[in-house]
Amino acid sequence: MYLTVTIIQSDLVWENVDANLQNFSKKISSISEQTDLIILPEMFATGFSMQPEKFAVFENTVVNKMREFAKMKNAVITGTVITEQNGNYFNTLIWMSPSGNYETYNKRHLFSFAGEHKFYSSGKEHLLTTLKGWRIMPLICYDLRFPVWSRNRNNYDLLIYVANWPERRSDAWKTLLKARAIENQSYVIGVNRTGNDGNGIYHSGDSLVFDAKGNLISKTKAHEENIETLTLSLDELINFRKKFPVIKDADDFRLIL
Repeated sequence: MYLTVTIIQSDLVWENVDANLQNFSKKISSISEQTDLIILPEMFATGFSMQPEKFAVFENTVVNKMREFAKMKNAVITGTVITEQNGNYFNTLIWMSPSGNYETYNKRHLFSFAGEHKFYSSGKEHLLTTLKGWRIMPLICYDLRFPVWSRNRNNYDLLIYVANWPERRSDAWKTLLKARAIENQSYVIGVNRTGNDGNGIYHSGDSLVFDAKGNLISKTKAHEENIETLTLSLDELINFRKKFPVIKDADDFRLIL
């Protein structure tokens, strides 16, 4: 079984929802290949904003635009949106299907170094979803640094990270994405933004796709906006796991939240 995935590495217009939605509308419309899944960066409509009370009001606008994108391309669209739930704000990943129905994941690990924990609440549960027979776990940026949270308990085939990860720590980004692929015997996709944000922090992109052996299989270059479509093989992954069954020797554990 195959899964065709499109990653969009893009600059973001700082805290400008209309401009970003117009930008991604053009980019998504330009995708000529048939694809199953389109992945956008973290907070693709605003950048990594610490003003959730100002931008959570655009939640329905952004979600409805994702619904439009998914229907237009007959593909799942995913990226994160600022949401408000019972007076709390979340950095929420939307997993939007072409039917218009969607699932969500609230970012678990908040980047306290940038004060994210002062403005957003932490999520408590994973999202494990399926697409064309693939089991998929989508996560968000800083989650990458915490391998216990992303540990494959033989429950996913593809691990996704959407991010606003600064260029100054790009070596950690690239190293940890490869490590997550090897240790979890899973395809791993990391989609990151490019350009400067409103705080003058530069992002190099470095969006990457690794197979379960840790081989880089994507061609997107750092520092450039790019759209890349790749096809992943589930049969290849299953055969590799059968020949080298690492997961069966993994420690059993229960995560206490």
